[in-house]
Amino acid sequence: MNKSNIPLWLTGAVILLMGWIAFDMLRPPARGGAGASASIAAVRTAKVPVLVEFYADWCGPCKVVGPMVEELSRELQGKALVIRINIDEQPKVAREHGISGIPTFIAYQSGRETARQVGGIPKEKMRELLGL
Repeated sequence: MNKSNIPLWLTGAVILLMGWIAFDMLRPPARGGAGASASIAAVRTAKVPVLVEFYADWCGPCKVVGPMVEELSRELQGKALVIRINIDEQPKVAREHGISGIPTFIAYQSGRETARQVGGIPKEKMRELLGL
């Protein structure tokens, strides 16, 4: 590489970086998967057990358990309600439920909290929290 080309390379790198940042900022935010349309209010009125996962997109353990939560939601359709809440998108809800670590799983029966587990857990443990 010729020393006279260094400013050209640096300029290209800066332009590329700025384009990447702009593209990332314009991208629509990711929405929660399983039960994203269901709100936390559904916990109080649900006739079936409810499992709420509090997570964040940047959380490593959340990324690991996320597909299991999605799968569990499909498996338990009609038997239980599975809701995922992104704490970055809904920080007020996370504060109201005393979330201090993620992922946090909270199980509800008849609108009352029956179990809570912090950290990545296997699908069988999620079923156990629901009492299924």
